[in-house]
Amino acid sequence: MNGISDSTVLTALSAALHLVIQWLLIIRVLLKPHRDPRARLTWIVVIIALPIVGIITYLLLGETNIGNKRAKRMREVLAQTSTPETTLGVDSTNLAPQIPAHYQHLFQVGYSISGFEPVGGNHAKVLKDSNAVIDALVADIDAAQDHVHLLFYIWLTDNNGLKVAQALMRAATRGVACRAMADDLGARAMIHSKHWRAMQAAGVQLARALPIGNPILRMLGGRIDLRNHRKIVVIDDHITYCGSQNCADPEFRVKAKYAPWVDLMIRFEGPIARQNQHLFISDWMSHVNDDIRALLHRPLPATRPGICTQVIGTGPTVRYSAMPEMFEALIYSARRSLVITTPYYVPDEPLQAALCASARRGVETLIIFPQRNDSRIVAAASRSYYAELLTAGVKIYEYVGGLLHTKSLTLDGEISLIGSANMDRRSFELNYENNILAYDSELAQQIHQRQQHYLNSSVRVDPNEVANWPRHRRLINNTVAMLGPIL
Repeated sequence: MNGISDSTVLTALSAALHLVIQWLLIIRVLLKPHRDPRARLTWIVVIIALPIVGIITYLLLGETNIGNKRAKRMREVLAQTSTPETTLGVDSTNLAPQIPAHYQHLFQVGYSISGFEPVGGNHAKVLKDSNAVIDALVADIDAAQDHVHLLFYIWLTDNNGLKVAQALMRAATRGVACRAMADDLGARAMIHSKHWRAMQAAGVQLARALPIGNPILRMLGGRIDLRNHRKIVVIDDHITYCGSQNCADPEFRVKAKYAPWVDLMIRFEGPIARQNQHLFISDWMSHVNDDIRALLHRPLPATRPGICTQVIGTGPTVRYSAMPEMFEALIYSARRSLVITTPYYVPDEPLQAALCASARRGVETLIIFPQRNDSRIVAAASRSYYAELLTAGVKIYEYVGGLLHTKSLTLDGEISLIGSANMDRRSFELNYENNILAYDSELAQQIHQRQQHYLNSSVRVDPNEVANWPRHRRLINNTVAMLGPIL
């Protein structure tokens, strides 16, 4: 009898403890800042409906937390790293941005995110394809005289990945300061290879972004899936690259069945390199005891009149919802045309509403997705938004020539945005991203021509077909999308 009584008491205490934990987590969900009501409701339902799994899931994935120690170091580095000076040693008249009044608010949004003023005097080249990007990058590294700084989310040990590694080793051997950083998860194949050790032996300084270490212990100290998704190259303080491409072959053999990966990368020359330098240095110094802030205050190389650009760097320790604000400001500014390419589309409600509003006010609004996505979950979530977009008048196309990985936006033939950020919650809230906003009709036209090339290899999504999707397909898509705040 006493045994039964003790067992009953233990069961009751366990149930009570479980309820206390549940309610404490629910209160935390309700008090957590920067969370939309739908996300709060989703997490509360998960915590209640899945008593143990829900609690564990929230503890692992419920909050944007890279760890207190790591976050503190990053904040200290950002505080120490002042905004880069982009007028040192050059004729400032070449750098004065000539932005029409009706676009100035876009660059003000960018400034509010990263603290970088728009700067003129830049020159841009849209590179032909992924292999052309690597060839240009290797040539620039081979011509470098002072330093090469490189950061990639994914760096593979394939043909293109090794070309870049070998170029870095050649540069380091001749005395160029080479610093290369790669995300510890995305570039794990390179980091754990003999090629990584060979670069170290050749004098290339290397760093792992957001190192995982022991996965179990790492999860206890912060989310393991917060990653550095940036793609940054800075050479001799006046050449920089920005876009969607990782350091890999377009065949992307780790996911070969979706190949080729179709990317857009732009090579810039000019003072915009100093702003990308700032992003790289803040990431580098957050992981390495190597104070290189003095590079931000060197006199800039001579420049000439050119286009106006601005770097926009976002991330979980920078500012909440910065990237969706930028996208929404751009979308609402369109008056004639808006073309977007993104491989991953899991928007928040304001972004979805902005796209619908764009089409409703008469703007020709086109968005291009890959027909085959390397993430079935993201593909299902993306398609749950099709019906509303199509009803509003948005034209949706699906690219059939591989995995369209390009993240680009052009509006009214004058403004363009390119970079690493997707239009999904991961890029909005979890990943470190870098983009460049530009005002220049020639550059916007070049990017639009590439977007038109994608359209030529795409099929238009038929609104009638989407309306007649079977009920089970709509059920799956909508269920997955509902879990967006968790996924």
